[in-house]
Amino acid sequence: MTIHKEGYKSIAIGTIIFIASNLLMNWLFSSSLAWLCIIFFIATLGLLLFLVSFFRIPSRTLTINDIQIICPADGKVVVIEEIVDEEYFKTKRLQVSVFMSPANVHVNRNPIDGEVVYNQYHKGKYLVAWNPKSSTENERHSVVLKKGDKEILVKQIAGALAKRICNYLEVGMKVKQTEEFGFIKFGSRVDMLLPIDTKLNVKLNEVVKGGVTIIGTL
Repeated sequence: MTIHKEGYKSIAIGTIIFIASNLLMNWLFSSSLAWLCIIFFIATLGLLLFLVSFFRIPSRTLTINDIQIICPADGKVVVIEEIVDEEYFKTKRLQVSVFMSPANVHVNRNPIDGEVVYNQYHKGKYLVAWNPKSSTENERHSVVLKKGDKEILVKQIAGALAKRICNYLEVGMKVKQTEEFGFIKFGSRVDMLLPIDTKLNVKLNEVVKGGVTIIGTL
């Protein structure tokens, strides 16, 4: 397991706060309320470890397949439905949405090989990520990957806790399947808008892994 680069600053700040707050607690209460210092230490250590775990990149065997769509994020499938996309395609697409809790790995990975043909950031609200309106009203970043005559839109969506979306792609870039393309801090969701004839390999409420789980076949 390694730590994502987006976590270096947050973990450093968290460590400084952990050390400073515990030194202060010990200075104020170690002689009279030692039990309180112990409880405070355990609680703040738990928070620091959770912060470290949030930015983890676990070691895993990634799935590479030329005709399959690989899940871009860890989490649970919360939406599978046909929609009319108003942002890019202007036609019917098959939407598959993955909700990421704060406990999930938050690295986002390319579902297919291809070329980046669209990349757009949208300012917006911070509705809870499972709200259906979050796909169109929340802060989000949309990317379209094109492979042959197939195009897939991947949308990183901020939630009530997620206040920063990181996206590393630019139009014209050639990307590889399962390579990292972004990161969302502190819980959110990722939508995929797939060709309407995609043969799905996942079900509603299924727990999925980014870079591993097969979403469907092109």
